[in-house]
Amino acid sequence: MLNEVSEGSTMAAVVDKAVGAQTGVWQESPLVGVEGVPGLASAAFRLTERPFLQLVNVRGDLRDAAFVAAFERVVGCRPPEKANTVASGNGFDVVWLGPDEWLVRSAAAYSAAATAPVAGALGTAFSGVFASAVDVGSGFTVLEISGTAVLEVLSRGCPLDLHPKLFGAGQCAQSHYFKASVTLIAAGDNRFELIVRRSFADYFVKIIGDAALPLAG
Repeated sequence: MLNEVSEGSTMAAVVDKAVGAQTGVWQESPLVGVEGVPGLASAAFRLTERPFLQLVNVRGDLRDAAFVAAFERVVGCRPPEKANTVASGNGFDVVWLGPDEWLVRSAAAYSAAATAPVAGALGTAFSGVFASAVDVGSGFTVLEISGTAVLEVLSRGCPLDLHPKLFGAGQCAQSHYFKASVTLIAAGDNRFELIVRRSFADYFVKIIGDAALPLAG
């Protein structure tokens, strides 16, 4: 993986050449070209990208024992039943999106040389089961934001009350930040992960940088 990072910046031009060598298709971060956005690398607020994670949309019925068993064999945990919660498996998180819909997210970036696609493994496990697994990784990216001002920055464009008493670690929610739809995951004290559509990633980074800039000092 090639990372070209400007000094003092948390934004990187990221191209995964290892995957290209294996498949002939290069992976490129949607944030290539937005390095140096002000406001994203201070003690109060910091944004980094977690590029090339596997993201798989899964649909199924929790009342179907065959579906649950097949899912658990591959991912290492049951799909969360409680709304707006996250479950952890063997190298994967499972984000609740609806009563019969989840997003499986890998903990590490995809490597064609070392990582079997989880979408294919789930598809095989679901053979004969009324369920689906669709790879959506190329359509999204995962960002991490942190810092003492993170709640204030989020409140400027997100309508949810994300106070830790209401939205703590292990919880998730679908919302928007200004005009960008996002899935938020509470990851600990003053830290959130956001799953953002690739087509909105450039806009999202610039608009959240603008919101954070007055707090950067």
